Amino acid sequence: MIEVGLAGKPNAGKSTFFKAATLADVEIASYPFTTIEPNVGVAHVRVDCVCREFELECGNCIDGVRFIPIKLIDVAGLVPDAHKGRGLGNAFLDALRQSEAVIHIVDASGSTDVEGNEIGVGERDPVEDVKFLNHELDMWIFGILHRSWERNLRRIQMEKRDATKFMAEQLAGLGFTERQIKDAIRAVGKTIFEFNDEDLLKFAIELRRRRMQMVIAANKADKAPDELVEKLMSAEDSDGAVVPTSAMYELALRTAAENGYIRYLPGDTDFEILKELNEKQKKALEMIREFMQKYGGTGVQKAINSVVFDLLDYIVVYPVEDENKLTDTKGNILPDAMLVKKGTTARELAYMIHTDIGKHFIYAVDVRKKMRVGEDYELKHNDVIKIVSSA
Repeated sequence: MIEVGLAGKPNAGKSTFFKAATLADVEIASYPFTTIEPNVGVAHVRVDCVCREFELECGNCIDGVRFIPIKLIDVAGLVPDAHKGRGLGNAFLDALRQSEAVIHIVDASGSTDVEGNEIGVGERDPVEDVKFLNHELDMWIFGILHRSWERNLRRIQMEKRDATKFMAEQLAGLGFTERQIKDAIRAVGKTIFEFNDEDLLKFAIELRRRRMQMVIAANKADKAPDELVEKLMSAEDSDGAVVPTSAMYELALRTAAENGYIRYLPGDTDFEILKELNEKQKKALEMIREFMQKYGGTGVQKAINSVVFDLLDYIVVYPVEDENKLTDTKGNILPDAMLVKKGTTARELAYMIHTDIGKHFIYAVDVRKKMRVGEDYELKHNDVIKIVSSA
């Protein structure tokens, strides 16, 4: 399952975002370190199910909308000098290590200082929080590199090793690939034997940009001055997409939907009221609706989808057993919607389903085209695929 981390300083709304995205029972409070141990829950990406295209009712979607699970990790709030172990810094950074990408929850309203303490709306530039997280990650990676740099260089020379491969082995625990390391070295513009401390820091920054890709959730946008949201959207330090977000509004909508007051699916741009409401409830929902009209939703689902599909380049494929009925062996229609990396081949999909199916792969069938495809066929988004093997 894809793992996405939620990062940010205390009191930026991480736990609210997490609860809104997962409906997990977590503590939410306006003080630093509400989250001590990482909260792990299941969120979902939202896609249009292919069952409607085939004029079928699969039973696995809601009105043609399919939700595919991913893992969401809400880690402790980050404070200055976390890379030195201040606050819960080491635990924070270690928890991010297992994430494929990060949603950085930024207080777009500028109403919390660098430590997460409440101040007046607009008193802090939220772009500084983007720089702050990047700096902490850069210094964390730099520290890891610096501690063993000279020793590693000696080993590479003594053992006559390929420098990139050696570094990939050393940094494998942090999730860095050989390609990322090679590209980062190239970006610095020197061989690693020529690196001084300044070059090593540049190397760390380039590694972070490649490994810890981010979408920025400009949270608390419901009370943020427009100019601060716009500033975040255009910030040079925002390497990924910036999504105006109100985790508080999303949580309110999901809770109201769960209790039958409204009809709402995560990612909808509007909602339908189902029950009689009092004036206070009506006013609250009207405020939420105005926000949704302004930004095309609450932003929570958009941020999650943006990470998975835009940043990480995943696509959705539907493996089936019967290419005519689009069912598995038990007769379930389109039972599985799998998230796979763009460029995944038919044989690689077979291995994902089961090792034996991958080993004994014969061919696959593109169900939509009713055509056989070979093991090297690269899957496309929304492909419906039958794998034929001798297993």
